Amino acid sequence: MRSADAGPIDPREPREGMDLSTTTSPNVANAVETVVSHLHPTPSWDIADHPMPKGLEELWRFTPVKQIRALLLEGDELPGLTWESDLPDGVEFTTEPKERIRELVIEPPVDRVAAIAAARTSKVAVLRVPAGMELPEAVVLTGTGNGEQAAESFLFEVGAGARATLVLQFRGSGSYACKYDIRVGDGAEVNLVNVNDWDSDAIHAGQLTVEVGRDARIRTVQASLGGNVIRLVERAAYTAPGGELEQFGLYFVESGQHVEHRLFVDHNMPKTRSNVDYRGALQGEGAHSVWIGDVLIRKVAEGIDTYEANKNLVLTDGCRADSVPNLEIETGEIEGAGHSSTTGRFDDIQLFYLRSRGIPEAEARRLVVHGFFNDIIRRIGVPEVEKRLLDQVEKELDMAAEAMRAAQ
Repeated sequence: MRSADAGPIDPREPREGMDLSTTTSPNVANAVETVVSHLHPTPSWDIADHPMPKGLEELWRFTPVKQIRALLLEGDELPGLTWESDLPDGVEFTTEPKERIRELVIEPPVDRVAAIAAARTSKVAVLRVPAGMELPEAVVLTGTGNGEQAAESFLFEVGAGARATLVLQFRGSGSYACKYDIRVGDGAEVNLVNVNDWDSDAIHAGQLTVEVGRDARIRTVQASLGGNVIRLVERAAYTAPGGELEQFGLYFVESGQHVEHRLFVDHNMPKTRSNVDYRGALQGEGAHSVWIGDVLIRKVAEGIDTYEANKNLVLTDGCRADSVPNLEIETGEIEGAGHSSTTGRFDDIQLFYLRSRGIPEAEARRLVVHGFFNDIIRRIGVPEVEKRLLDQVEKELDMAAEAMRAAQ
């Protein structure tokens, strides 16, 4: 990876109200109370606080634990992925000793995979967009696995008032445990796009934490289209009022593949907003998707507005989509809060409408799926990434049509 000349990142003093744990309290006029719930694991750097899962625990009951076992084991340090990018002038890339991880990142790990990633990483990679910088083009970073096991901790910092689009592309093979932290400064605007386009045998699991500054706006997109097992824990909280967060996701799950997204939005500040919309399509025997959404509205979070939605489209028999939305409200002084979850096959009315206008059934199905995903893809804002995702959806639909023809 090419980087601009940059010195070491200055150590950051601990900031009040930054811990995303719901078992500790942001210091907002001493008004936030502790929340204890089976939905909220306690963040900890100690691996012993994250025992080896058996698959029966609430946090692991949907996960194929045996398939990700390599990411749960303690051991020696591991290399990270091979990263490629052409960074714009002024964007700083550096690495820090792993001993500084606790002072640099936003929060400790919340599960064993993230704790193992933090313990076995060889260094902390840091990418910084300075305050006030406006990047006209997306910064694209491509991480490639070489078929071996890898572990990594990565911190992204976008300074106050900056404007940036960051695209992280994951390719290749192997088993990858990660801990990512994204700190967005006051008044900044960030688009963060993750494209999980792994080879069919890859395993990718870890934790991604977002910190939203005062009046900052951040949009994240998770596109999971490859790999064998993907399990991502995505967490977000606010440093001050006025922050806005949008989280979008799409996943296309094939036979034998497991894709799991677990989201937690902590409205720990008043006058904040969030909107979550994840959509998935499944086809093939044993295709399994999991979406767990949780929004916590604390007592101090008056005047907030939030909504979370998950939609799943089942294309063939033999698929399973688990969708569990949660909404925890501790104050009634809010603008709005809601959630929804739907899982089903093609809409017969839509298909009838299209076929009644002379469109063959196979093409009608294709149009419905494209419409299902387009709402998410068009929000990415990076034309080359949007095109690649549309092409991938088209490829998956061709495979589904071929499978249907073979079954007839």
